[in-house]
Amino acid sequence: MKKNIKNSIKSTLLIGACIAIFSGCSNDDDASNNQEAEAGQEDLKMDLTPFIKADAGVLMQAFYWDVEPIGGWYDEVSSKIEDWAAAGINRIWLPAPGKGASGQFSMGYDPMDYFDVGEFSQRGSENKETRFGSREELENLIQKSHDNDIEVIADIVMGHNSGGGLQYNPYRDAEVYSLFDEENGNASGKFNRNFEHFHPNAIVDADEGALFFAETDLSHAVPYVQEWLWGRDDSVAEFYKSLGFDGWRFDYVKSFAPKWVKAWNDKVGGFSVGENFDGNQQVLKDWVDASGSPAFDFACFYRLEESLDRNKDLTALGEEGNMLRKIYPDKAVTFTANHDTEKDENTNNNISYANKLLAYAYMLTHDGYPTIFYLDYENESFKKQIQNLILINSTIATGDIEIIEANKDEYIMKRNGSGDNPGLIFYMNISNNTKQYTMQTNWENKTLVDYANNSKITPSTDAEGNTTIYAKAGSFSIWSISK
Repeated sequence: MKKNIKNSIKSTLLIGACIAIFSGCSNDDDASNNQEAEAGQEDLKMDLTPFIKADAGVLMQAFYWDVEPIGGWYDEVSSKIEDWAAAGINRIWLPAPGKGASGQFSMGYDPMDYFDVGEFSQRGSENKETRFGSREELENLIQKSHDNDIEVIADIVMGHNSGGGLQYNPYRDAEVYSLFDEENGNASGKFNRNFEHFHPNAIVDADEGALFFAETDLSHAVPYVQEWLWGRDDSVAEFYKSLGFDGWRFDYVKSFAPKWVKAWNDKVGGFSVGENFDGNQQVLKDWVDASGSPAFDFACFYRLEESLDRNKDLTALGEEGNMLRKIYPDKAVTFTANHDTEKDENTNNNISYANKLLAYAYMLTHDGYPTIFYLDYENESFKKQIQNLILINSTIATGDIEIIEANKDEYIMKRNGSGDNPGLIFYMNISNNTKQYTMQTNWENKTLVDYANNSKITPSTDAEGNTTIYAKAGSFSIWSISK
């Protein structure tokens, strides 16, 4: 492994032949007088498309909280599919398709009738549609996605139910809204439920996880519940497969045991990811081990939020093992925003607008399976840069990761490439000054270009790979070789 260069330099563009000691350095010198390639820099860049990885792909969260227009969301998403496919999206995640207790106002997280995906008139939805549209519009969206080589992921909310009829529950000695039948929130007539199917019941007193809507917390230990959710040939899982869904996002998995996710996946297969809303990487690892499913990397999300916003210190990004992607990169689904973190009341629990692109640049240059949030991608201020980062993720963001520097202001990481793929160097700078850093690369006698398009400087490496790279204030650069 090549070593870093720690000698402090103040020259404008260092050609490594003059360096004798292999150690790293950075300083705050303004690089505005450095050699610039105002014209023709684009001509220096490699065509990255030959480097597209066999497993390249990005997940799009194709909704946000309280999407509009009501009843037209599936058609709205359909209009985006060709653009997303061209950008490198290989899966889209849709909200829970079944009708919720809030009818056409429901975002799907108050599940009532799993089999009503826009076909039955109930809960005020006289035109039968869910908030997102009709069954026909859903199936058209899925077919269009498949035609563009995009898989479609359904949100599975199986921890709790809402919207049933009132009935006496002897286990609670109280009346509970736990009756789901044709007259009480389950017009499809499939998977009718009563108090025996929630907690407590004749089999178990409580769920294995944190309670959420405790009185109507579904009991997966009850065989009838298992059969209707995934076991039967006409189960919820099999019904969603028949609609064309290719995989599953499991909502709030803290509320039930990971073995039930494993049971679902063992029966119906497909891609899956669990929402274990926890910033502790060990909690995420334990859940992945128990369920066999990938998980959203909340540890990575919180390290980015803390580093970029709360602490304004990038040191933690260099620590070992403090994210799921550092432990299980193939089981970590990374993200910078989702429908929960972007709610208005979560202003202290998200990554700020000013630092969004820094977070995306980190995520899309590192390992893990990245997720793009709809509102970020469709924001014209971000769109072109996110598209470029997706291309970089799909091509030269490959090879072993080597962290070169992680201090208060700077984070520098090297992807070592593979075969003919040269890899990259990612440089993030959150200070108020342009930074430069002298290091040894894997590239000898090469001209370098910033593929993030944030720097016009074109450094050169010497015969031993030494060079100086740059990052503007509050920005990032992604260095690789020119063509």
